[in-house]
Amino acid sequence: MIPSMMLSGGKKIARLGLGTWRMGESTATRAQEVSVLRHGIDCGVTLIDTAEMYGDGGAEEVVGEAIRGRRDGLFLVSKVYPWNASRRGAIAACERSLQRLGTDRIDLYLLHWRGDHPLADTVAAFERLALDGKIGRWGVSNFDRDDLDELLALPDGADCAVNQIYYNLAKRWPEARLIERQRRAGIATMAYSPLDQGRLTGHPLLKAIADRRGATAVQVALAWLLQFEDVMPIPKTSRIKGVQEILGACELKLADQDLAELAVAFPPPRSTARMETT
Repeated sequence: MIPSMMLSGGKKIARLGLGTWRMGESTATRAQEVSVLRHGIDCGVTLIDTAEMYGDGGAEEVVGEAIRGRRDGLFLVSKVYPWNASRRGAIAACERSLQRLGTDRIDLYLLHWRGDHPLADTVAAFERLALDGKIGRWGVSNFDRDDLDELLALPDGADCAVNQIYYNLAKRWPEARLIERQRRAGIATMAYSPLDQGRLTGHPLLKAIADRRGATAVQVALAWLLQFEDVMPIPKTSRIKGVQEILGACELKLADQDLAELAVAFPPPRSTARMETT
C-alpha cells in the first residue's frame, strides 16, 4: 500500500507518485507513455507530477490522455515557468495547463524555479487561482533556504504547501539547512530525480542491500526516501514493469544495518551545503 501524509491545511496526498519529465517529447513514444501512466493509476497510483516545461506542454497532454475518464481520486501536480509567473502570466499559464490536462483543477501548482518576477506577484496569482477553484494548493520548486525565508516573509507565503527539490541518497544537500526549516513551516518535501537520474540503480552497495532484502536497487533508493514521513519521491519510468518495481518500494523497510551502510557510502551534508539541481 502506498503511504500517505496530510499537507498543511488537511489535504491527504500519497507519498509516492509518478513523474513525467521527458515525456511528451516524441509522438513515437506517446502511446507507451500513456500506457505506463494508465497502468500506474490501475495499480493505485494517485499522485502524478508534470509541468508546462516538460515536452513544451507535451507531458501535460500525455497526462491528460492517461487520466481521461479517471480523474476522480487523482492528485495532479503541475508547474509554471518562472517567466510566466507574473500576476497575469501565471493565471494564463494555468489555464493553458488545465486545457492540456483536460481538467478543471490542478491539485498542486508550483513555481518551477525562481525567476525575475517578484515572488509577491506569483503568490498573488496563486492565491487568485486557488480562490477561483482552478488549483487546490500551491507551492514552489528548487527553492533553497534563503528563497524559502523570503517566501515565508510574504503576507500569504505561509500558504506554501510543498517544495519540490532534487533529493536522493547521492544528493542529500537539503538536509543541511532546508528540510528542517520546511518542517517548522509545515512545508512538505517532494523529491524529484529520486534515483539520481538512474545513477543510483547501478551503485554496488544498493545492489548488495537489494540482494539481501530480495528487492532491487530502485526499491532501496526509494525506500530510503520513504523512511521520512514528509517526503514524497516522484520517480519516472517508461516501462510497465517499472511501475511495479517502484510500487514495491512501499513494502521494503530498510534495516538498521542497511541504513548504517548507506550513511557511510552517502554521508550527510556539511552545514554549508547549497542547493543542487542536476
